[in-house]
Amino acid sequence: MALSNSYETPAPGFNFDNAARNAALEGLFDGGQTPKPLKTGTTIAGVVFKDGVVLGADTRATSSEVVADKMCAKIHFISPNIYCCGAGTAADTEKTTDLLSSNLTIFSLNSGRNPRVVMAVNILQDMLYRYHGQIGANLILGGVDCTGNHLYTVGPYGSVNKVPYLSMGSGDLAALGILEDGFKADLELSLAKELVRAAIHAGIMSDLGSGSNIDICVITKQGVDYIRPYQESQYKHSRKTKYKYPAGTTPILTEKVVPLKLEVVQETVQQMETA
Repeated sequence: MALSNSYETPAPGFNFDNAARNAALEGLFDGGQTPKPLKTGTTIAGVVFKDGVVLGADTRATSSEVVADKMCAKIHFISPNIYCCGAGTAADTEKTTDLLSSNLTIFSLNSGRNPRVVMAVNILQDMLYRYHGQIGANLILGGVDCTGNHLYTVGPYGSVNKVPYLSMGSGDLAALGILEDGFKADLELSLAKELVRAAIHAGIMSDLGSGSNIDICVITKQGVDYIRPYQESQYKHSRKTKYKYPAGTTPILTEKVVPLKLEVVQETVQQMETA
């Protein structure tokens, strides 16, 4: 029996085996144009430390190239022990997390205990997979339960990963570089908060879709510390020059005065007869 060809040395040079397939796939779209990737316009991050989870996010919401909201809350309440960061379409992330929070609230009222983080992840996974990416919600779910500290990422197609640190959004590459460089197992709270702050700040400085303030949420067994804002915007500074110019700055070359003819209209009011 011949051995598998997976051990053979690949042929050098370019490979055009999929050229015909790619051309056929492009023909499926209107006008032959493949869909363009969508920018989420956000930087969110999370880190697992010794006693819990730290979540962080920026506060800028954009509409195309316009800053629509400078104080958008991107860290959403799910349950007393679980919070969620959202990147993507703002309406989708807010309504998705609201629906998840209501489902877990019903569970807590019926059972009398806080839900586990994996339960929230399974609900999100089933919900997003059902719509096959039509819901633009890229989520980072963090929480503490009876089984320990947990940090999950849930994609818009329902993909799930459990990681010790993570960043998502359009500024995730810069943020992930900071997290990879500074993360260590069993971090102290102060170091974890500073690491998340530095990661979000790196995303803000390298991405136009991220900006404004930095929010931090610390989740432990003792409770939740939601700091909003943890760091205010660095762009608030005095202007170098004045933008209001005094009269006479621009010279007048010619002047023509045209008198206005006004027609005075008089109005009279008559008392209505009520008898």
